[in-house]
Amino acid sequence: MEQSVERLFSHELLTEAASRFGTDAAQAKNLNGFENYVYEVSKNGVPYVLRLTHSSHRTKTEVESELLWINDLHSRGINVSLVNESVDGDLVVEIPAEDTYFYACLFNKAPGSLIKMDDPAFDVPLFEKWGEITGELHTAAKDFDTARIDRPHWYEDDLIELAKYLSEDDQHIIEGNRDLVGRIRQLPTDQQVYGLIHSDIHMGNFFVDEGELHLFDFDDTMYFHYVSDIAIPLYYTILWKHNHLSLEERSEQGEKFLKAFLSGYMRKSNIDQEWIERLPLFLKMRDYTLYGVFHKQVDLEQASEREQALVSSLRERLLKEEPIVEMDFARIYDEVKGVR
Repeated sequence: MEQSVERLFSHELLTEAASRFGTDAAQAKNLNGFENYVYEVSKNGVPYVLRLTHSSHRTKTEVESELLWINDLHSRGINVSLVNESVDGDLVVEIPAEDTYFYACLFNKAPGSLIKMDDPAFDVPLFEKWGEITGELHTAAKDFDTARIDRPHWYEDDLIELAKYLSEDDQHIIEGNRDLVGRIRQLPTDQQVYGLIHSDIHMGNFFVDEGELHLFDFDDTMYFHYVSDIAIPLYYTILWKHNHLSLEERSEQGEKFLKAFLSGYMRKSNIDQEWIERLPLFLKMRDYTLYGVFHKQVDLEQASEREQALVSSLRERLLKEEPIVEMDFARIYDEVKGVR
């Protein structure tokens, strides 16, 4: 969290936010949000998740739009966490903090728990379920009326121009990112390939309960190509579990993941082969974005050894123009289609 925002946040503010939803923050548990303050609170002995978003991060309308979409997905029977109204009947409560605001909202706590990457359950059946819920989101998004939804398009993101956060030593990376953004902006944007996406469906943003995934943290929701929601699970699975391996070994693990994920995805949604063949563009985009996030949000001189090593490996791959995985995406698509 940025220091200017940290200065404004307090336990008193948290307590006020909780009270506006009729919940108790006396034993609030910090869930360690990255760009928001996220706490587990309770009401009548039932746990809920209270999130506070600073106005420097999102507008009130953007938060309301996110929550409207989540509740629409929930109404369709998709496993996402219901957003609850405040005691005054609002989805978002605005709390002043000097000349800024925090926007508070309350979610049902998802059932189940995180699956660690060294858990035997982190394997093909889980990857298929992961693909299924992603496909469900995209099918719903294509049918969702976005007239009231104010969420940014991907190219409006603060991190789309890395020169604001990187030094001249990273000029090659800055220019590479600009080139990639230009290439992606030339792609089609019709309703079947482009719309509201979650944009952060990694293994830290869902619980597993009796074999079913329950998805949360829609804070990064934006308008982007649906294939980006396929790229991100693949990307983080490789980055967090297999980053120490060679490109060839990472690619072997990536193929195993993608085949299972697409198998589940295609049971719930459609995607043409040409978009799976474009996955390298979106995987590379995540490399650039993550590198920018670290330079924007983290004091790298004070960062942990693990964070410093990750940033170093990202920089090395970007300078070498080495992809996170290198696979025959057309063949993988055909094989998954053939199995189905």
